[in-house]
This record gives sequence, structure tokens and C-alpha cells, in this order.
Amino acid sequence: MSDMITADLVDLDLSADTKEAAARALAERMAALGRVTDLDGFLADVAAREAQMPTGLDGGIGIPHCRSAHVTEPTLAFGRSAHGIDFGAVDGPADLIFLIAAPAGADDAHLTILSALARQLMNTEFTDALRAVTDAERAAALIRGDAVAADAGDTGTGGTEGAATSRTDGDGADGSAPAGTAAPADETPRPFRIVAVTSCPTGIAHTYMAAEALENAGRDAGVDLVVETQGSAGFTRLDPAVIEAADGVILAHDVPVRDKDRFAGKPTVDTGVKAAVNRPADLIAEVRAKAARGEVTAAAPGTTPVERTGESGEGYGTKLRKWLMSGVSYMVPFVAAGGLLIALGFAIGGYEVNKAPSVMDHFAWGQADSWAALLFQIGGVAFGFLVPVLAGYIAYGMADRPGLVPGFVGGSIALTINAGFLGGLAAGLISGAVVLAVQRIRIPAALRGIMPVVVIPLISSAVVGFLMFVVIGKPIASAQQAMTDWLGGLSGTNAVLLGALLGLMMCFDLGGPVNKVAYTFATAGIAVSDPSDAAMKIMAAAMAAGMVPPLAMALATTVRGKLFTATERENGKAAWVLGASFISEGAIPFAAADPLRVIPSAMAGGAVTGALSMAFDATLRAPHGGIFVVPLIGNPLLYLVAVAAGVCVSAGLVVLLKGLRRPAAGTPAPGGPGTATRNTPTGTEAETGTGTGTGTGTDQQPVTA
Repeated sequence: MSDMITADLVDLDLSADTKEAAARALAERMAALGRVTDLDGFLADVAAREAQMPTGLDGGIGIPHCRSAHVTEPTLAFGRSAHGIDFGAVDGPADLIFLIAAPAGADDAHLTILSALARQLMNTEFTDALRAVTDAERAAALIRGDAVAADAGDTGTGGTEGAATSRTDGDGADGSAPAGTAAPADETPRPFRIVAVTSCPTGIAHTYMAAEALENAGRDAGVDLVVETQGSAGFTRLDPAVIEAADGVILAHDVPVRDKDRFAGKPTVDTGVKAAVNRPADLIAEVRAKAARGEVTAAAPGTTPVERTGESGEGYGTKLRKWLMSGVSYMVPFVAAGGLLIALGFAIGGYEVNKAPSVMDHFAWGQADSWAALLFQIGGVAFGFLVPVLAGYIAYGMADRPGLVPGFVGGSIALTINAGFLGGLAAGLISGAVVLAVQRIRIPAALRGIMPVVVIPLISSAVVGFLMFVVIGKPIASAQQAMTDWLGGLSGTNAVLLGALLGLMMCFDLGGPVNKVAYTFATAGIAVSDPSDAAMKIMAAAMAAGMVPPLAMALATTVRGKLFTATERENGKAAWVLGASFISEGAIPFAAADPLRVIPSAMAGGAVTGALSMAFDATLRAPHGGIFVVPLIGNPLLYLVAVAAGVCVSAGLVVLLKGLRRPAAGTPAPGGPGTATRNTPTGTEAETGTGTGTGTGTDQQPVTA
């Protein structure tokens, strides 16, 4: 940090009256040292950041900051005002003003030091020393943490080293163990555990100040609190085991929290980052109160338990699956929107709509054919993004934002050379690997500032482009063509067997990775402007099979409700709509409660439906929609027969298997009334149920596998 602030960047008699004047006075010192190349441009960036959220903090601190292309190296300027300057803090004007200037591509090492300073501002001994110091050189040394700072009052603070010590050494003020340390078994029970995430728009100051404030308040409250700072220097995800063990969650952020669904099912306080800086104790009390009331957050819609697994100790196979699923999850909305628009275009304008001229050249407001062509052409544009989005977000899953540029470039090249879906997969994986490799190279300090915006995109795009155009593009294009030819040649028994296999996969894990492999295979075939009949048959079989599990569970709960609990019967009512809408996840509650009976039953019905759909030559141009796109299906009546057959098979099997289950002696049927007894330390205790059956006994729960 020695090169980030010097005596020339310190003004102990700052005479400015407004925050704009204060920023200009300190920025002029930066410009005089050549660290700001365009003073007005830099101040405009500071003002834009200030407009997002005031940078005044309680305790008389103003910390204007921004990332700017007009900054040559990370720089910190300090000013002290005798009368105070209004930076928007609740408790009044600020007398300690820190102006932080970071290049547009500031390197992680400098941003980490800046984050340590931000934490140090929460230390009252540090700020008291800055108010007392009388020499600019000593003030700069105090901020840097140099030894000379000890002469400024021998406070025992003064820099990032002191901040680290104060955070990690010794017990809390109340005598509790430091955060993350378990109490001995013979002492008081473990403290309340909280995990927190902090983030602000620039990720330089408030992110880390909020973390420090929460950690300090956690120690004062005797709770075990661990913070994940999602700042500009990157972030390290909390260990999934730590999240699992947490009793509550605090999300203090002004930008979206990365992977927020990790915290689903926990008592959660969701607020702005300044709330954590100004009133951390209140947030801790609030999350404890929510935990006491049993208030928890719900999982984000559209995700499955498999997709929310943690990252600790994952093997390469698991990581590869998650990278691929990252790309697929971002691609599917494009598939759905584009496919439905194209399907509507065909439904309105007929199968000649793909030969219509561009609507830019000819569009008649009163003609249905023109509207059909418009829908078709919009859908075609949406489909044009499929492979680039797939590749880009596979690379994003591997290497975060630096992977997006080469990923999109590689995906676009895959389209150019007709490598299609397979080319997109390869481009995404290659792009992520190249970016990770480039990030491992030791870069001269002079280039670190432009790494994220120039060097990494330039090198990775060039390497990925070379590999896709010259080395592996042609073999992948040949493989893609071979797959297309194979699908086009499927007929008779081969087609039926493929339909059965797709049905098994669609029903195996109900929206999990195996289901998504089958669905992605199906959608890849129709993700072109003129898909083959074989590809549309595969899409029809996949969607038909995916509708079976929830519809089958809904039917089973209707015809033999006494085999299911009251909750399952309620879920069965919702499963009618979910299944009809092609949402396989509607069967997850049933599979989670009784997987050994529900999943095999669902797979059997799905295989029957997939095979029949292929045998009936049903086709589907839309990638989603369930019964709502039946008018767009080829041979719609036979298609519905295939779905109904699979539903009946699955429902019949699950009813049969559940009916064969023998409850323990005296156990009432699920949901039925009866009385059961159990032995307790003080004698025999009776339990009464409600429903339609009767029975008494000594065991209180039916046996399930």
C-alpha cells in the first residue's frame, strides 16, 4: 500500500464546503501526480457513483470512490475538514474524507488492500488517531500501516495489519469464542450461527466495511458470524457445510447476490449494504427474531436440489455437469421463446411461412400471413442466440465473467462453421479452460490494470477462434452432420426404442441432470430454422414423457387417496396443472417421500409414452408448453393417447406398489384416524390421528423405503 498514498495525497486542512468540491480538491492532488489522466472525466465517474448511493458513513466518514478509465493506478487521497462536509450520512457531516480511485480493471491485490482499509475505518482507535495527527507524512503512514504511525499516538492500530489482528486474535468482548470456533462440550451450548453476504456497486469500500461491522457486532452479541464479501477483488464462496449449519442469513447488498439460492430455507434478512454498516446489531437481532418465529425463505423457482449442491470437494465429473447445466439453464429460455414464436408462425401462416420475405421488405397490417412471418422471423432471431449463449455461459460457469467474451465468440464461430450444438459445447469448455490458463500466467504489474477488459478477452478470443476455425471445428461439424443424418434415418423399431429411452431419462430425476440431458438433446434438434421430421418427433416424445410423472401422481391420489397423506393429496391437485404444463418437477414431493416406488413407476410410464409418441409419428416444433401447444403438434389425438397411456401405466404401478406395502402392526393407513401408543420414560403415551381408517398399535409411522 506504500505506493497508493503518500504525503502529497493528504490534505489535513481541507477547505471545501461541498462533497463535489472536496472530491475535486483531492482529485487534483491525484492528477498532479499523474494518477488521474482526465480530471473532469474522473470526477464525472465519482459523481455517477455518488448518485447511486450516498457514500457518507456514520462516525463522520465520507468515502467517495469509483472505478474509472481515467485512473492509471489504484490511488487513495485523504482529507480532513474542520467544519465537516455533508456526504449524506444519517448522523451528520463527515470530517474524514477518503477518495478512492481504482482503474477500470484494477488488479485483485490492490483491491484487497483497499478492502482492508475499508474495514479499518470501522476501528474507532484508527479514526481517532487520524483526527489527532498533525503531519501529512504521519497521516499517510498511519493509513499505510507503517511503523512511523506508532508516533501518532501509539494507538496500537494503523493499517491493515492491525485490522487483521483485531479481527482474529483473542476472545470476543463477552468472553465467547471467536467466530468459527466451537465451544467446548462442557461449557454453554454453541452460539447462534449466522452467514452473511455483503456487496456494493463498485465492490471497493462498503462491501468490506459492512463485513467488518457485522463481524464486530457478531462478537458483541455472542454469535458465530461468517461473511462472504462479493467485491471487486472477487469472492470465495462460503463452504456449503457452513451454510448448512447456519441458523440465519444476512444479505446486505446493493447489487444482486451471486448464487443466492444457496441460502434458501433459512431465516433471512435481506437489506441494503449501508444498513449493515450503520446498524449491524439491529440486523443480527432481526435475523434471530425470524429464526425464533420459524420464518424461512423459499427456494428459487425452477431449480432442483441437484442444482443447489455445494462446491466443496467436488470431483471433475460433478464440476463438468454443473458447467454444462449453467449453459443449458441460460439457453432454455431462448429455446422456449424462439420455439414458441416459430411454432405460432407455422400455426398461423402454414408451413410455407419459412419462405416468406423479410417483414422489413413486406408487412401488411391486415394480413395474417404477415403477422405469421413476423412471429416466425422473431423466433428465428431468438434461435440464433442459442449456441452462443450455450457456449458463453458454459465458459461463465467455469471462469466467471472473463469467460463470457471468448465463449460467445466461440459459440458464434460454431454457428458459422455449421458445428451446431456440439460445437457450442466444445467452444464453451475450451473458452473456460483458456481463460483459466491465462489467469495463471504471471503478468507484469503495468498490465494488471487492463487484464479483465483487454488482455484476457483479446488472448482468449484469439486462441478459441483459432482452435474453432482451424483445429477442431471441422471434425465437430462432421460429427454434428453425422448425428443429424442418423436422426433423419430413424424409423420403425429404432425410433420406438429411442422414444422409450428418452422417456426413461425424462422421468428418472424429474428436472435433474439426466432429465436435462434428454431435454437438451431434444431441443438441440429443433434449434434450427428448418428442423427435420425426426428432430420434431424426438421433441414430441421428450415433452410427452416429461408430462407423465406429475399427471400420474395426480391421478393416483384421486383414485386411491387413502394410500397418500393429506399433504400428498393436496400436492396431487396442483400436479394436474403442473403436469399439463410440462413441469416434471411437480412429481418431486412424491418421489422425495417414496422414491423406490414413485420413480420406477414414473419411468415405466414415461418409456411407454415416449415409445408410443414415436410410433404414432407425432411431431412438435415448440420446445415447451404441454397441452397448451397441442394445436401445434402433428397427430395431436394420437399424441394425447400416448400421454394418457403412460399416465395410466405410472398411476397403476404406483398404486399397486403402495398397496403391497405392509404397514407395521397396528399402524393406521396414511391420513387415516386411529390411536397408536409408544413407550416413554414415564409410561405409555397415546397418539391420535385423523382421516378415514382405523387401527391401534405400538408403532406410530408407516414403514417407507
